[in-house]
Amino acid sequence: MSVEASELRIEQERLMEELRMLATFSQEGVASGGGTAVTRVVFTEPDQVARAYVAELARDAELSVRVDAVGNTFFRWSGSDETLAAVGTGSHIDAIPNAGMYDGTVGVLGGLEAIRALQRSGFTPRRSIELILFTSEEPTRFGLGCLGSRMMSGILSAEAASGLRDAGGGSLEEARKHAGFGGELGEVRLGAGAYTSFVELHIEQGPVLEKERLPIGVVTKIAAPASLRMVVQGEGGHAGAMLMPVRRDALAAAAEIVLAAEAAALGTGAEDTVATVGMCEVFPGAVNSVPSRVGLSLDVRDTDPERRDAVLQRIAAACEETARRRRVTVETERVNADRPASCSDAVVAAIEKACAAEGLEAHRMVSRAYHDTLFMAQLAEVGMIFIPCRAGVSHRPDEYAAPEDIARGVRVLARTLAELSER
Repeated sequence: MSVEASELRIEQERLMEELRMLATFSQEGVASGGGTAVTRVVFTEPDQVARAYVAELARDAELSVRVDAVGNTFFRWSGSDETLAAVGTGSHIDAIPNAGMYDGTVGVLGGLEAIRALQRSGFTPRRSIELILFTSEEPTRFGLGCLGSRMMSGILSAEAASGLRDAGGGSLEEARKHAGFGGELGEVRLGAGAYTSFVELHIEQGPVLEKERLPIGVVTKIAAPASLRMVVQGEGGHAGAMLMPVRRDALAAAAEIVLAAEAAALGTGAEDTVATVGMCEVFPGAVNSVPSRVGLSLDVRDTDPERRDAVLQRIAAACEETARRRRVTVETERVNADRPASCSDAVVAAIEKACAAEGLEAHRMVSRAYHDTLFMAQLAEVGMIFIPCRAGVSHRPDEYAAPEDIARGVRVLARTLAELSER
């Protein structure tokens, strides 16, 4: 059953009002540069209230609701043949401190509106269509991104997940149970036949679409990170009394490592290679004391795993050379090293067909940020739909996507879901 353009109606203002309402469920934030500041950390009260709000909207759309042991929530529109694997869509609603109101949420509430639009059109899916609200896409609380989809795909085991702790020492086990999510973590993992395909709608989080005045991006590859924690140990002392020739300054050594990471990424000549040191913890942290210990975080990403791993090797070599020359030690712990994902040709074709039906130009592109889709690629054929966001800004209160761009993305998503559900 095809969906005619005249039958597919997106209730744009209703969707925007729901996005604005969702943004009110937030811990105290500090807005800068305008916009709406949103802080919504997994398993906190704002996260719980936001989940309840989305679930209420989904029940109003007569979708069934299932919640797993880590809080991944599934809203299902049953198809005419429930023996077939479902088509999935969705994203996340957690937000890093002082973030914006569109990252992730457009994929959740936009996914819900895509289903409602298909319902209004009279369309009946053959395969069930399931909207997923993933738990903790952001690494804010437990230091590991895409927690829910990692567990669903089996990339993160129940045993490893149960050992995760937040900055206050609280465990994932304690936090999830306090938030009301019981059951066994081992049951979060899904079988390979749970979904036939998965499509995520998301703001680009980059400037390409806006700059090129393109309405829709069709993702072909998703970059993946390797994340490391480093501790540089030197020798501290009085800033005035410790002479320069004998110093073993941990921060000076760490600074060389940061610059070596930058040089290693630039040295590939590939724009898809990036390296970032986003955290630097200096001990003892006094103005008149030579730093004796520095903790660093390192994030290296690429769409090519071999190129990314070569960058990691160059950084490791730089650490060894710096440690020897500056007479410090560098301890490294690998947090994760995920594999990049390629989007399915079939799903990409379905998205492009939907764009053509809407008279929209589709631009093939790479996602340099990673998303839950990266891990859903372990379970199904995947694709992503990007819409423009102003100046490419994300993870800030002034993050913004125009209502008409969101509505266009939802229309393309609805058509794509309809197409995939009939296959």
